[in-house]
Amino acid sequence: MKVTVWNENRHEKTNEKVSEIYPEGIHGQLASFLEEAGYDTKTATLDEPEHGLTDEVLNESDVLVWWGHMAHEEVTEEVAEKVKQRVLDGMGLVVLHSAHFSKVFKKLMGTGCDLKWREADEKERLWVADPTHPITEGIGEYIELEKEEMYGEHFDIPAPDELVFISWFEGGEVFRSGATFKRGRGKIFYFRPGHETYPTYHNKEIQKVIINGVKWAANTNTPEPVRGNHQPLEKITKK
Repeated sequence: MKVTVWNENRHEKTNEKVSEIYPEGIHGQLASFLEEAGYDTKTATLDEPEHGLTDEVLNESDVLVWWGHMAHEEVTEEVAEKVKQRVLDGMGLVVLHSAHFSKVFKKLMGTGCDLKWREADEKERLWVADPTHPITEGIGEYIELEKEEMYGEHFDIPAPDELVFISWFEGGEVFRSGATFKRGRGKIFYFRPGHETYPTYHNKEIQKVIINGVKWAANTNTPEPVRGNHQPLEKITKK
């Protein structure tokens, strides 16, 4: 399976705390454990030509993992549309944390994707809402993170096809933190944890969820549907 990890790679260049936690960038950390899981993984970042998402890269990617935060508007409409079309054509998409506000995710959801938030070093408890789902394989009843950014409802997304995780925060809010969607032939997994100033992507359980999510989102065997004017399979008897 070929996986491309996309990241703005901006916080790592401007925030010393982020660069200390992720010296190889958030994309580098994500790619490292996906590679260990056996995936053929490459990275792409915002400041590369075409944001690193050329036609060749997208066409070869079974799954695209997307992390973004401070530079959503710098992603060109052309690239965002290309990614959207690849998802509709069958590429899997794993959307992490603040990438809920990315052009790609908003285009695929058709909604504003806004929410409430707070950064206060508070505990997060991610409850497994569907213990039968492949994405939760190997995870217990919940994952507890000592410190994370709070995201709270209402989360302006369409009703998910499947709700996989629900978060509770120390300040009292709850959030639909793991949700799946199908668009065209593509599958999408949104997973909330991963604020850049916390070492969330070093957490083995969070890594396991992302590894599972990539595996779930891959969709290499779906037949391409035939549409448009079509000749009958059987003889039509005119009356």
